[in-house]
Amino acid sequence: MDEIQVVESKPLLVDRELPGLREAVQQLVVKEHDVETPHGRLHCIMKGAPKGDRPVILTFHDIGLNHKTCWDPLFDHEDMAEIMQHFAVCHVDALGQHEGANTLSTGYEYPSMDQLAESLPLVLKHFGLKSVIVGIGAGAYVLTRFCSDFPNMMEGLMLININPCAEGWMDWAAHKISGWTHAEPDMIISHLFGKEEINRNHDLIARYRHYIMNNMNQFNLHLFVKAYESRRDLDIERPVPGINARTLKCPSLLVVGDSSPAVDAVVECNTKLDPTKTTLLKMADCGGMPQVDQPGKLTEAFKYFIQGMGYMPSASMTRLVRSRTASSSSITSDGNRSRSHTHDGNRSRSHTNEGSRSRSHTNEHGRMDATANNNADQSVPKSTEVSC
Repeated sequence: MDEIQVVESKPLLVDRELPGLREAVQQLVVKEHDVETPHGRLHCIMKGAPKGDRPVILTFHDIGLNHKTCWDPLFDHEDMAEIMQHFAVCHVDALGQHEGANTLSTGYEYPSMDQLAESLPLVLKHFGLKSVIVGIGAGAYVLTRFCSDFPNMMEGLMLININPCAEGWMDWAAHKISGWTHAEPDMIISHLFGKEEINRNHDLIARYRHYIMNNMNQFNLHLFVKAYESRRDLDIERPVPGINARTLKCPSLLVVGDSSPAVDAVVECNTKLDPTKTTLLKMADCGGMPQVDQPGKLTEAFKYFIQGMGYMPSASMTRLVRSRTASSSSITSDGNRSRSHTHDGNRSRSHTNEGSRSRSHTNEHGRMDATANNNADQSVPKSTEVSC
């Protein structure tokens, strides 16, 4: 296998460039729209103008969040300025989840996850968009369903904490029992953050609990949570030669923090995707919300993902210098502790669609390792798992 050592040589954006980029990004035109759908109005925020034939970065948030609380820490990070100079951003809030949303009428039938996905082409049509690239949790599920149903409208996917499975009866029972003894905000917190994070990062948890309880419309939030809990399995499976399997056709980057409650679900999703088009990124020392916990690292990974799709070829990538060394054993970012939450046996992990080129990502020490198992038959697609 190859070990990719990443050495930081200089900042991704030099200091003298940052003020100009920040100022340019701050001056991007921001427009709020309510897009009519068969199920009601979707609140959307378009930042910047679409640029030629480039896709637009479209985001969809998780339960208990909206576009501001979910994505502002990432898109306000200084390293995102360069990306936003190249791509417009369209944030989509699920029905009734944006700040100041009116209470949905009694008896209103909230759309299912499938129906929310079916509403997204109307958003693209409203803004005159051709294709989009990002979702987290419930939003990741919606965008994956959208990509599966409308593959020509999706050029790439970055999915954070994606769970491809319906809620099992044991999960259902646990939620029912938990619902008798815990308020819904606490259940949402346990969905967004891992136990270690909840016990350790009290300020972060208190901030998000306060927001969920005081800034979200509780009636609307309950409907969205119930819709997510009622999701069905994503009808995707890893393609096998000779069998026309239903899977994602576009490049995909799966992201999860190593202490996230979604680790097992993300690994499970990885086994269902085309290993030649998928990268699984596990972020070390990171909880359930990488875009909040480590926005700089996630931005860097996203930039490499975008460049791998053929965009931003001249972007400021000089922060990293890659060197390859032969290795006969798996190396992880922190020595003896393995970051891979994988099962033994024949489950393979995913790698990028760039052929022999491996993407590199930094960790807290400026280095990371990508490993691939080359012991099996060379005719079977191999996959790599990246820890940073």
